[in-house]
Amino acid sequence: MTQTLKLKKYITIQGKLICKTGLRIGGSKEELEIGGLDNPIIRDPVDELPYIPGSSIKGKLRSLLEYKYNRVAPNGNPCGCGKPLDECPVCTIFGPHMKPTHDLGPSRLIVRDCLLSEESRANLARLEKQGLGYSELKTENIIDRRTGTARAGGLRTMERVPKGTEFNLNISVRVFEQDDEAKMVGYVKEALELLQKDYLGGSGTRGYGWVEVQYEVVPD
Repeated sequence: MTQTLKLKKYITIQGKLICKTGLRIGGSKEELEIGGLDNPIIRDPVDELPYIPGSSIKGKLRSLLEYKYNRVAPNGNPCGCGKPLDECPVCTIFGPHMKPTHDLGPSRLIVRDCLLSEESRANLARLEKQGLGYSELKTENIIDRRTGTARAGGLRTMERVPKGTEFNLNISVRVFEQDDEAKMVGYVKEALELLQKDYLGGSGTRGYGWVEVQYEVVPD
């Protein structure tokens, strides 16, 4: 049944996303520099401060719910079944993947970019004075399985946001008439809880990206 597309309200989920270990979400290096870093983190192009793209958080929350409720498509793509919320907890909230024609209406979740909190910005300013640009550098290597020692040429340096860094979290849930808002918000909260048991960004199985989410739900 087609949803009634009359917007009823917004529900805001706001709080802090706190790095319990170093966080890495890769950026692009526009200029090559001798001795420069090969693996930079993503930064705002204006103030050059690290941030967490809303797309990274939204994609992770979606994938966690897809795994939890067995909604990953057989070809490995995100769920695009287009079924209502009672049958699929993903497609109504996040939108059905690659399915332009459906009866669900607009995706319900808006995840904004997470910017550095003022407190973390002040705490990390000392790293800027050391030339580290509000970040830390972590050096890794590959172990040669035959000798058990570091492999020659396997050294790599990764840039990370340091543990303890806080980002401001802001999520909006759009509620249309006939939506089950309690169930939708419940799924979003469940995804945020799963995120804290999993990881955000890259190299999570090697210890990166363990985060804590402190939030509150603010009705319209």
